[in-house]
Amino acid sequence: METILNDCVQNSLRHFLYHNAIFMCERLCAEFPSETNSQLLAACYLQGNQAYSAYHILKGTQQAQSRYLFAISCFQMNLLSEAETALCPASEPSSEVPNGAAGHYLLGLIYRYTDRIRSAVNHFNQALSIDPLFWAAYEELCILGAAEEGTAVFGEAASLYVQKQYSANGLASQSMLASTENKNLVPAKNLNLHDPSPRQVKSMHGTTLKDNSANYHGTTLSGGASSNFVNGGFANMSFCSTPSPMAAQISAVAPPPIYRNMQGNGPNPSLLGADGSPRSTINSTMPAPRRKFVDEGKLRKISGKLFDSGPRRSTRLAGELGPSTGSNATSVTGNGTSHSSRYLGGSKLSSVSFRSVTFRKGQARTSENFDEGVQHESYDDSHQSMTSTTTSSLACDTKSLEEGILMATGGAIMSESQAITGASELVTLLAILGEGYRLSCMYSCQDALDVYLKLPHKHYNTGWVLSQVGKAHFELVEYLEADRAFSQARLISPYSLEEMDIYSTVLYHLKEDMKLSYLAQELVSTDRLAPQSWVAMGNCYSLQKDHETALKNFQRAVQLNPRFAYAHTLCGHEYVALEDFENGIKSYQSALRIDERHYNAWYGLGMIYLRQEKFEFAEHHFRKAFIINSRSSVIMSYLGTALHTLKRSVEGLVMMEKAILADRKNPLPMYQKANILASMENFDGALEVLEELKDYAPRESSVYALMGKIYKRCKMHDKAMLHFGLALDLKPSATDVATIKAAIEKLHVPDELDDTL
Repeated sequence: METILNDCVQNSLRHFLYHNAIFMCERLCAEFPSETNSQLLAACYLQGNQAYSAYHILKGTQQAQSRYLFAISCFQMNLLSEAETALCPASEPSSEVPNGAAGHYLLGLIYRYTDRIRSAVNHFNQALSIDPLFWAAYEELCILGAAEEGTAVFGEAASLYVQKQYSANGLASQSMLASTENKNLVPAKNLNLHDPSPRQVKSMHGTTLKDNSANYHGTTLSGGASSNFVNGGFANMSFCSTPSPMAAQISAVAPPPIYRNMQGNGPNPSLLGADGSPRSTINSTMPAPRRKFVDEGKLRKISGKLFDSGPRRSTRLAGELGPSTGSNATSVTGNGTSHSSRYLGGSKLSSVSFRSVTFRKGQARTSENFDEGVQHESYDDSHQSMTSTTTSSLACDTKSLEEGILMATGGAIMSESQAITGASELVTLLAILGEGYRLSCMYSCQDALDVYLKLPHKHYNTGWVLSQVGKAHFELVEYLEADRAFSQARLISPYSLEEMDIYSTVLYHLKEDMKLSYLAQELVSTDRLAPQSWVAMGNCYSLQKDHETALKNFQRAVQLNPRFAYAHTLCGHEYVALEDFENGIKSYQSALRIDERHYNAWYGLGMIYLRQEKFEFAEHHFRKAFIINSRSSVIMSYLGTALHTLKRSVEGLVMMEKAILADRKNPLPMYQKANILASMENFDGALEVLEELKDYAPRESSVYALMGKIYKRCKMHDKAMLHFGLALDLKPSATDVATIKAAIEKLHVPDELDDTL
């Protein structure tokens, strides 16, 4: 009866029938109470998105697998302290972390979210040492800025490790072939799982590392216990009539990966590939159109609030300029609001969704642990059929095995040379993807784009890669290219929410209100429990200047995923737009507690302190953002502005030069450089910069207004009057018209400089 119930549960899990699996597993636990069966019941609840039930079932259990599943349920419920205790019990400080690579990965996540970054990095590295194909662990290291180069992690040692795994599997196949006729179960010791770690191969000759069940890729088929991955999770347990004294472990369940496209309604049974399609044309050599400045021809704010093209996202002359020449207490806001640039895009790590126990396919490295010496005395017809089929399939080709044929995962047959070639190709592919992602996380976005171009067409034209390409263009302020990449990603993977929060911000910058509205509605209809959906909706409302409704949508995203750093940052932007600086600071700080490398939040705090004229605080936060992303022209510009307000004009001027070199198409640092030069009474240099700036922004009234002020200081009243008139002709706002007219009235006042310009 136990075997039948166990089989029913496993079959239900394989077909994603979680309600049925839970019901049958409860019968199993009632009839045959054991910790092993409790593990299976907890696994059913976890896959059914009921972590709280698994928590109560496993609380107080001692087996390694029970502790791991209990830690998973605690992690889902944000009980990080209990999760850590389960994985590293205080009573057994020397005990191994359960489930090998998966256990270390989960422990790394716990340390990361409790702000113990060094320990987190250590455990992510250990996970990679145990399993060199553990992509999620490498991804976390990239996010933390602690990853080695992709070629170093996914190199020859990793390839050798994979080859040895398949070689070990081949030996296991031969042992199983010899013993299947006499035994119905293969003892675990026959699988020969003790392979050297890839990172120990180079330095520790002959040293072996125990390969836990969580990271063994080659599983065996025998005795009716088929090796099935249920969404990268629970493989079948051995069918035994009576639980053995040493309870067999359910194969490992990898912790939830940090991804934005985690589905909230249970695991995704299949993923469609995009194979053989031509490479996307988003990186074509077609010349990009001249960057059009948002609201060209409209005077944003003359009074130290120039080029404000909208809340928090502008990346050109966007946002709020610092206090003008000679001013110690000048407002820095534009149009009454000051917002951090939304080009300062969302953090990759910030979008984990903990609504379900959805595990990305391939992350759980599983194998089956069979109890030594346990044999089946009886089977039903289906079990006998499965056993005979497996036995015949293994016995039919003894000669081939002797010639080097290996049994691969899932029962596929390949030659040893094919295994070597496949391992090499896989490691090479991961090395390219890993290096591209690492460079992207370090904000070397152009280098990342160059690396992604090395991918084969069939891998380049996938949703994940195209989303990363779009994000790289976004960070480079190439919004049209980013739009093309994300649009292509949507065509290939319309079901994926990967980086869709960034895509919505791209459309915000492009002021594509129709496309943004359509995207938001599509995302909500796809998964209304995904935070990306509500970020897109919030961006849609923010573009319409409805900041209160936008804030509610961003708060909804935070509610769905409290660890979504970008959503916290966007809440901060909206609070700043509503002049609620106190709550804005709290939101930015919440984002930094989740991800201290989320430079958008450092930038947002700097903008608040700049507006509050707390210039030392502003300089500190801008510098923190600059340390994380040293290639952002916008961050350099505002850091230079903060240095100028602290009377460190020479340092500010140097920073402006760096900002201009970083992005010559960004007129903001050029304008600020002219401002600093004017304050240093280098009027010729300032006018030279402004003349060049007119070519980039020919209809920016603030440029002409500043030129008029400089000519006035030079006592060239005719030219000053001409440029003030040109500024008025560009139809500035009523407030700016009054400011310019006041300057004209004071045209003949000697030695007076209007610091508000």
